[in-house]
Amino acid sequence: MKFSDINIRDPFVVLHEGKYYMYGTRGATCWGRARGVDVYVSDDLENWSDPIEVFSAPEGYFHNMWAPEVHLYKGNFYMFMTLKPGANHPDPERKMGTYILRADAPDGKFTLHSERAITPADWHCLDGTLYVENGKPYMVFCHEWTQVHDGEICAIPMKDDLTAADGEAVLLFKASQPKWNTGLGNDGVNFVTDGPFFYRTSQNRLVMIWSSVVGENYCEAMAYSSDNTLMGKWTNDERLLFEKDGGHGMIFRDNDGKLLFICHQPNDTPNERPVLFELAEENDSFRVK
Repeated sequence: MKFSDINIRDPFVVLHEGKYYMYGTRGATCWGRARGVDVYVSDDLENWSDPIEVFSAPEGYFHNMWAPEVHLYKGNFYMFMTLKPGANHPDPERKMGTYILRADAPDGKFTLHSERAITPADWHCLDGTLYVENGKPYMVFCHEWTQVHDGEICAIPMKDDLTAADGEAVLLFKASQPKWNTGLGNDGVNFVTDGPFFYRTSQNRLVMIWSSVVGENYCEAMAYSSDNTLMGKWTNDERLLFEKDGGHGMIFRDNDGKLLFICHQPNDTPNERPVLFELAEENDSFRVK
């Protein structure tokens, strides 16, 4: 399979033992009753396997399954995924949040690891990612604009075994912070936060990429920590990393050490596909070549 054959949103790539494993939100069911998550495997980032299902849920257990991303942590593979409990879930009224699943291999069967969402129970949350600082794991996630209008990116400490939160959520910044963000539909009221992801430059500068919608255009932004720590003061670059109706991306290096950025484009169901770009590092930041 080629990228043009793969209808997913929110692509996330793991390089493990020379192979690439790509996860994403199933495009066909992204706005409805999703039942599972797939991985695609490649040796060269061009030719991909057929989808291999790595998680499935009973009918009606979850209503949405969004943005699965996988991290190798202390010898196991952990999937961070946004789930909305469905009618057959034990707690069907619980808000959408990010849960953690675990497997022994990147293409193995993932099972629920956290009993509940790591994100606050009364918040509408999505797109949790793993960030580890000085050995302490955190989930960085979005408090969604649908609940607070001005979407937030927050961090919450986790227990060392990633089974639950280990403290209160802390606000890092709001979607309206950058001057370029005029809001959803340019309304100046509703501001979207999606898909935070962290990567350091060669000079150790901590960069967070995240997505928003400006007018009708989905885009990828960059923010920087004042002291290169998670709890530093965050400011957003006036320049977007990607502004061509694509986003919810991540950064990784290929087998040859080349720095790459993957996201979905366009932001239009059912036409979204993974797209891959080489990144240049300049001025202690990143630019799509």
